[in-house]
Amino acid sequence: MIRLFILFGVLAALAGCSSAYYGAMEKMGIHKRDILVDRVKAARDSQQEAKQQFLTAMEQYKSVVHFEGGDLEKAYNRFNATLQKSEAKATEVRNRIKAVEDVSVALFKEWREEIKQYSSDELRRSSQRQYDTTQKRYTELIAAMKQAESKLEPALVPLRDQVLFMKHNLNARAIAGLKNEVVVVQTNVDALVRTIESSVAQADAFIATLQAE
Repeated sequence: MIRLFILFGVLAALAGCSSAYYGAMEKMGIHKRDILVDRVKAARDSQQEAKQQFLTAMEQYKSVVHFEGGDLEKAYNRFNATLQKSEAKATEVRNRIKAVEDVSVALFKEWREEIKQYSSDELRRSSQRQYDTTQKRYTELIAAMKQAESKLEPALVPLRDQVLFMKHNLNARAIAGLKNEVVVVQTNVDALVRTIESSVAQADAFIATLQAE
């Protein structure tokens, strides 16, 4: 059920209604921390899916470049369709990261304001320490996510180029000439995979920390 609420939350945030959404969720007993955890999970999962999608695109690209007979146009169409799915996954990753950032701003703002409300110095200091630790871990998490996001476009650019070239040069000899480009494409996809794996590890650690508090 919470996943459905989070989906509506993403749409509300895009419409500029995020604060109203968070207020409504609060009344239902779903706090910003809960929403943050759920959105981090969603961002992590979308990155995992993107990684698999780009690995699939890489394999299809290799199969087209090393084409050894059959229907070349069908092979091209499959590769083109895979590229479109990769584009869609990249967009999803970007949107999921924006959703994480949106709720984190609201959460940390609320937390700072609530720290000031303590009459007990000991409880105020304890909450401040917890805030500082959580924000430090969040900063590391969002940096890892942004790093992974920054690798999406470099991985997409050469794939787009290959699809465009194939579209206008759909013959075995021209396609065979793309073999020299495999290393470049593979390098960019490998870099994306590494940063996604690092980001996913950060997300898992961050989720575990919040759920343990």
